[in-house]
Amino acid sequence: MTQLQPHASFPTLSRTAFPKSGLLADGLLILGGAALVAVLAQAEIPLRPVPVTLQTLGVLLVGAALGWKRGFLAMLLYVAAGAAGLHVFAGGSASLLSASTGHLRPSIGYLASYPFAAALVGFLVQRFGLDRRFLSTCLAMLAGSVVIYAFGLPVLSALTGLKGSALFTAGLTPFVLGDAVKLVLAALLLPTAWKLLRR
Repeated sequence: MTQLQPHASFPTLSRTAFPKSGLLADGLLILGGAALVAVLAQAEIPLRPVPVTLQTLGVLLVGAALGWKRGFLAMLLYVAAGAAGLHVFAGGSASLLSASTGHLRPSIGYLASYPFAAALVGFLVQRFGLDRRFLSTCLAMLAGSVVIYAFGLPVLSALTGLKGSALFTAGLTPFVLGDAVKLVLAALLLPTAWKLLRR
């Protein structure tokens, strides 16, 4: 068996920082990415029906740092761990079902988007090196955020019956400012990490 090798023009941050390759190295990076998102998910403002957390910051950072294949697998592992009963989701919750209703949790669409958002960010970083500068990192993070909402909003609408402005008030508006802050934070962290590695 061979290790995961990205077909890309630019190396990832993780591979540059930890150049050892192989299945064990890949597995540790994937596990570490899932663990990072699990930790950040515990920083929560418990809004309903979808809480505000630092989860999405972790998703975007993991995608950028690990690349599209490892980022996808890390987020798939994260979602699978929560679905299996580990308390890794927002506020220490687990399961894809709501504890209060027993139905699918309204945030399930957002959770389902994480592997794809991380993969897109990872692809953009590997193919175009977008994580080296502030503005280009913002662009990559914005693309990942669009994927999250493209999954999250339709599923939220299907599960709650919310439409139009009510849907955006519940599933988009409360998160815009926080997402902008997280986007800027990621755009500061990634180029800074590259500068430190190059010293």
